Amino acid sequence: MLSAPLTTRFDLRAEPSPGLLPRLLQPFAKRDVTPDLFQARRMETEMDITITCDDLEPGVAALIASNLGQVIGVSRVVVTPGESLATRRA
Repeated sequence: MLSAPLTTRFDLRAEPSPGLLPRLLQPFAKRDVTPDLFQARRMETEMDITITCDDLEPGVAALIASNLGQVIGVSRVVVTPGESLATRRA
């Protein structure tokens, strides 16, 4: 039986600012990666952002996480490998 691809999840906290969300997509675009899920929610004084990618190499995930941490306004980046999106949707 083939195993389902793992999903890499990036959880971020950042200051809400104009132009933040497109800047967060740049590290993925530079590596020709299209996220499978991009979710952002504005809280009172910060943004709570989740980005997930199926079947992402661990080295690429580490590079992307490093780039996300360098985006102005980002205060936290947590990377978690987990189950596939397809498994969670079933």
